[in-house]
Amino acid sequence: MIAQLGIDGPTLVLLGLALLMALSFEFVNGFHDTANAVATVIYTKSLKPTPAVVWSGLWNLIGVLTSTGAVAFGIVALLPVELVLNVGSGAGFAMVFSLLLSAIIWNLGTWYLGLPASSSHTLIGSIVGVGLMNSLLSPDSAFGDGVNWAKVADTGKALVISPLIGFFVAGGLLLLAKLLLRNPALYKAPEGDKPPPIWIRSLLILTCTGVSFAHGSNDGQKGMGLIMLILVGVVPATFALNMHASAQSLQEITLSAKALDQTLSTQGIAPDESEDARAAKDLTSLLSSGKADAQTLPALAADNRRIIGKLDGVTDLSRLSGDQRRDLRKDTYLVSESIGKLIKTKQLPSGFDAAELGKYQKGLKSLTTFIPVWVKVAVALALGLGTMIGWKRIVVTVGEKIGKAHLTYAQGASAEIVAFATIEAADVLGLPVSTTHVLSSGIAGTMAANGSGIQKETLRNILLAWVLTLPACVLLGATLFGAGLLFVFHVLGVR
Repeated sequence: MIAQLGIDGPTLVLLGLALLMALSFEFVNGFHDTANAVATVIYTKSLKPTPAVVWSGLWNLIGVLTSTGAVAFGIVALLPVELVLNVGSGAGFAMVFSLLLSAIIWNLGTWYLGLPASSSHTLIGSIVGVGLMNSLLSPDSAFGDGVNWAKVADTGKALVISPLIGFFVAGGLLLLAKLLLRNPALYKAPEGDKPPPIWIRSLLILTCTGVSFAHGSNDGQKGMGLIMLILVGVVPATFALNMHASAQSLQEITLSAKALDQTLSTQGIAPDESEDARAAKDLTSLLSSGKADAQTLPALAADNRRIIGKLDGVTDLSRLSGDQRRDLRKDTYLVSESIGKLIKTKQLPSGFDAAELGKYQKGLKSLTTFIPVWVKVAVALALGLGTMIGWKRIVVTVGEKIGKAHLTYAQGASAEIVAFATIEAADVLGLPVSTTHVLSSGIAGTMAANGSGIQKETLRNILLAWVLTLPACVLLGATLFGAGLLFVFHVLGVR
């Protein structure tokens, strides 16, 4: 079996460790982030801890299984392009290990202290650290090259804005509920272990369900993206392309590629086919810097023509050899991302049909942005098990230490409704947001709106964890990536 996959002993060990660490990241994510979803139902006595955690884990599972994959590949887009294209190399393995290890270290540390920090911030900080170290060690790159700063900025905005939405919208929703819903039972804290009235209990269980589902559909995708990156690098013959692509879709992609080739020829742009690596380098430069130059369109023409050469007349990807699939994935990734970059940055020359190119890009992405069901199931189980095992530390902080008064039913429902809506919107847009930030800031917002007061020490510690997460993980990611390169090159001998 190992011989059929073309994997040698050291690479097989690295593959197993990488997959184990990716699932460990999601396991830690489960008891670090998903615990927020069950805090309200536990502290309003709507459900006892064990059934609450099991229920939340189940809906995390469903959220992961029904996710689109947009967030998963949004995370991959943050990584240095040359490492994404060569993830099966020693540097690619060092990247994956450093990302996962730094994220796990920070998440475990903040969990142990009971601080609801963000797994999204953690992973993104690690990615930036890897990119910076990679540029520092590359003789042909300036410091900071290779980091997708535009994508980092988009993601950073989502992570900054989402807790503000949580705070103000949850607080506003509580005030609106007080204005429209006059039932005093909603605004009371639980009495002893007595559960709330059935209609309130049902509402709170419903909001917990929604947040758990949304968390699975968004946060669960981070691990899926990294696992796919690992599989593509190590077993390209099986995972480089979506082997279930239909004959019709392959034909449509080929026709779109030929249409682009014709447009480029009409514009007088000849493909630079002197060296495959040169075209890849030129397109990588576009994706890294966001700036097109005189070599961009000839490089795009060259890679696009290679796609035509590999797909023309092909109705089943299984007819391609493993090497051909790996090469086709590289060309497909570079062409689709380059088209997207030119359209988004408005650098597409006149004479090109942006709508048709967008359709072509979508077809190309369908070949590479896929996630097998078994990967979703593995991530979902890791996330759900993590929720069931390590939930208590974060739950205590969210339920007891943010506000000075006990959480009321209306406060819990308001915070979770806003968290669910915010995370679902981010999922549609393909942006990773923090369940932790949205929900804990929502709880704080309802406490402020209710006049309950906020515990300043807890708030200070949470804000400190939020502020330190990015720089700490940038440093961790960079340091571990540098150490990882030494390990895989000089100890394991993997190149």
